[in-house]
Amino acid sequence: MFSELKPLPTDPILGLMAAFKQDTNPNKIDLGVGVYKDEQGNTPVLKAVKKAEAFRLENETSKSYIGLAGNLDYCQKMENLLLGEHPALLANRVRTAQAPGGTGALRVAAEFIKRCNKDATVWVTTPTWANHISLFEAAGLTVKEYPYYDYENKDLLFDEMINTLKQVPKGDVVLFHACCHNPSGMDLNAEQWSTVADLAVEVGFTPLIDIAYQGFGSSLEEDAAGLRKLAAAVDEMIICSSCSKNFGLYRERIGACSIIAKDAATADVSNSVLLSVVRSIYSMPPAHGADIVSTILSSTELTQMWHDELDEMRNRINGLRTLIKESLAAKGIAQDFSFIDRQNGMFSFLGINKEQIDRLQKDYSIYIVGSSRVNVAGISDTNIDYFANAVADVCK
Repeated sequence: MFSELKPLPTDPILGLMAAFKQDTNPNKIDLGVGVYKDEQGNTPVLKAVKKAEAFRLENETSKSYIGLAGNLDYCQKMENLLLGEHPALLANRVRTAQAPGGTGALRVAAEFIKRCNKDATVWVTTPTWANHISLFEAAGLTVKEYPYYDYENKDLLFDEMINTLKQVPKGDVVLFHACCHNPSGMDLNAEQWSTVADLAVEVGFTPLIDIAYQGFGSSLEEDAAGLRKLAAAVDEMIICSSCSKNFGLYRERIGACSIIAKDAATADVSNSVLLSVVRSIYSMPPAHGADIVSTILSSTELTQMWHDELDEMRNRINGLRTLIKESLAAKGIAQDFSFIDRQNGMFSFLGINKEQIDRLQKDYSIYIVGSSRVNVAGISDTNIDYFANAVADVCK
């Protein structure tokens, strides 16, 4: 049986990681992998996380299963973090299942959508996170794309986006990035979110929100504003969230899949299907990451500590965007990179071509993916001049 298998290509980002590790250039820079890095190039364990882990080590009393939905306190606290004091929560219309990371949450959502409507199409932005399409297709769903990022003008194709979404059949699912769009960094503004909410009601599609970077854009509240606006407008919605970035819990694989239904009774039915999906994929989630988040959000002291650390990460990212823009401009490059400062989160497209990307890697050991997407958190005060000189050289 195995002899019939054909080798598959390595994921481009994983291949980039391997090449970077093997590179012996002391000046090498990794701008490909999508994890937060501090000034020293490390992905730190947050102080709030360390304290929560110490508390858990002392107080954990069992290694028994935690149930299909996972840590229920974690689920409730994630609902509050995402929705605040939202009417959907007050009306008991929300149900949440802990999931193994944001990716696991998306796969659970995909299988849930399939149970609801096996013929549903999932619409994603052009471009979108590379794994979105394969996740939905693996569940047997059809995936189509709608216009989003304007590569030429480094902006949104909002009119084209709306015109396409007006044609989406009722019952289809449309995926939106709540904030810090991956890979473009371009987000909808408040007025555009209102337009999208009105359109969802008018057309009848189901919004699916991927929120992997809450707190990395403007603030915890502002980054969830579009999500909350949609939730106030529609009867049904799916939210896939992740704690990998804002809590720095990448390897703990902790996320959640939340369902908003039109009323409490429908939410209960939806929850039974959601948990059936969980049972059929991984049965029950791991405990550690959810316990950490729950412990932090249950403590006034740890919550404030986490807020402070999150603010520090966000401010560093936003400062790096300005630094990159100004450093590239100072090199006299004809190409305009000012758009980097107008975007949110860790990612931006540099807008350089494949030959220039290859030269950055070959001549300077600067690693970015083939689309020219860069993780701005990989830049620091110590490597910015090296990076800017390299870009200036390949852009001649």
